[in-house]
Amino acid sequence: MANGQVNYTEDNIRSLDWKEHIRMRPGMYIGKLGDGSAPDDGIYVLVKEVFDNAIDEFVMGFGKNIEVKIEEGIVQIRDYGRGIPLGKVVDCVSKINTGGKYDSKAFKKSVGLNGVGTKAVNALSNYFKVQAVREGKTKVAEFEQGNLLKDHRIAKTKEENGTIVYFKPDDSIFKNYRFRPEFIENQLWNYAYLNAGLKIHFNGNILYSKNGLLDLLNKRTNPENLRYPIIHMKGEDIEVALTHGNQYGEQYYSFVNGQNTTQGGTHLNAYKEALVNTIRGFFNKNYDAKDIRSSIISAVSVRVEEPVFESQTKTKLGSDKVGPGGPTMRTFINDFIKTHLDNFLHRNPEVAQSIEKRIKQSERERKEIAAIKKEANQKNRKANIHNKKLRDCRVHLTDSNRKHPEESRLKTTIFITEGDSASGSITKARDVQTQAVFSLRGKPKNCFGLTRKEIYQNEELHLLQHALNVEDGVDFLKFNQVVIATDADVDGMHIRLLLLTFFLQYFPDLVRNGHLYILETPLFRVRDKKDTFYCYSEAEKQEATKKLRGKAEITRFKGLGEISPNEFGDFIGENIKLEPVILQKDTDLEEVLSYYMGKNTPNRQRFIIDNLRIEKDEIEDTDDKSYLKPETEKVSDPELEYV
Repeated sequence: MANGQVNYTEDNIRSLDWKEHIRMRPGMYIGKLGDGSAPDDGIYVLVKEVFDNAIDEFVMGFGKNIEVKIEEGIVQIRDYGRGIPLGKVVDCVSKINTGGKYDSKAFKKSVGLNGVGTKAVNALSNYFKVQAVREGKTKVAEFEQGNLLKDHRIAKTKEENGTIVYFKPDDSIFKNYRFRPEFIENQLWNYAYLNAGLKIHFNGNILYSKNGLLDLLNKRTNPENLRYPIIHMKGEDIEVALTHGNQYGEQYYSFVNGQNTTQGGTHLNAYKEALVNTIRGFFNKNYDAKDIRSSIISAVSVRVEEPVFESQTKTKLGSDKVGPGGPTMRTFINDFIKTHLDNFLHRNPEVAQSIEKRIKQSERERKEIAAIKKEANQKNRKANIHNKKLRDCRVHLTDSNRKHPEESRLKTTIFITEGDSASGSITKARDVQTQAVFSLRGKPKNCFGLTRKEIYQNEELHLLQHALNVEDGVDFLKFNQVVIATDADVDGMHIRLLLLTFFLQYFPDLVRNGHLYILETPLFRVRDKKDTFYCYSEAEKQEATKKLRGKAEITRFKGLGEISPNEFGDFIGENIKLEPVILQKDTDLEEVLSYYMGKNTPNRQRFIIDNLRIEKDEIEDTDDKSYLKPETEKVSDPELEYV
């Protein structure tokens, strides 16, 4: 048509049924899709949505055991609650806005209230089966991508009451997905801590907590690194545990109705404010809020009626009311903290003394750093170093995103590279809208055991903090994904380890919250005149060579700069491979960093010698002898992948 116009008529209007809409717009229901390499990827949201229903049964007083089995990408969750009413089994998993949680008498303080969760799991699964057991009778329904395959008749059974859900995520939506047991187990442990007395059976292990959030902090901290024993306070619909450590930053675990609100929300903001006000009041001194909260490790859980979250994935609480007609979140939490924490400090003066000592230490450090930071920023601006080191992305530069920094952060990635050739390749290949590049000059300093003051005096690390916008804490982080992009050789691995040390030492929250990744780039290119394969391991190279029947040109990429920008665009675009840096729940950071980056040289040398592996021991004899070169030798160090 003229001027490129298109007719807009009744024929353009479509009405999608529930499953079509979910499958067309899955992000609206489960957040990002992903392949399972990040803890907030969609496949884990699917597990959570089903598990939340089982938890609601426990909270209502029905069933003290929940079973979870995950094998070969297939999930089975079984609770021992009341079971879905048999006549409504199909409706509850396939009709939007259908469920028992609209009846506030039955589910007063439920995790999910919108009646969408299980339907989304159904629609986004290749196969979905639900079975309800009630009083000696059972009902089964089977689905495929939300379509009913078979509606079984009600039958007699000797099984215990409860609900069993079995599903396999749709691999056409969750491409190349893989469940990481550590992510699932961490998620399930949170449920155990928040529901004292519940037994969760996960792939043969039992997860159980007797003391709630006190157990959570005990499991995730080293008592030797704490300034004082953990303070544990419980009230009606609220539970808090807190202590101060020696680490940098603030560490919070926040929950609403059993949901891990990783992005916080009104309850966490109210808690931080109440904590500061109570401590100021106790000491009768107007200490800076940053100094009061510096090095804090705390967990807070609240239960409220009709919570309003800012997304379907329920990672941030938006509502400011404890319940209809009830107090505001701010008033509710402030009253609890003011009463219980103030009373505790009066009864335990030695703890109060430890807290004040930590506050004063933070105050001294902050003032020293402020002076150094000011001097360094003036020097770097004068030399225009900031602009040379960071090639920012455009999404941060628009007026609308300056007003909404959190929204722009969720879209963005920064690659930390070393050397002009590597940074040049990524810079040319990147998506300038959402991907930024920070270029290091040489190897960064080993910062283990250094003070923040010394870090600010180091130009490279100071500029890196400035580029990430974490100088005032991880809450201000500019980028959702911080990606270490170093060469796949010994020097590259060393730089990676030094950067990991920097983040784990000074910004562990950046790692805990799932922001830090390692970029995987191909080691080999195998091609002939028609086909090209990029291989990430020796085994993949061998397989590609076989496919090309041995008539192949094989290129070994020793550094990122050897990969052309045209090729690189594929590796940092839709097909990007990122390996998350995972901080296990029971990791003692001080111990890990001391072992790998401290001065225990003989022990570390023994570890390297015992774990030295040369690739020639792993592969078949081939005409390609590149593996015999010294640069292919590498240390098998699991801590580089999972810390």
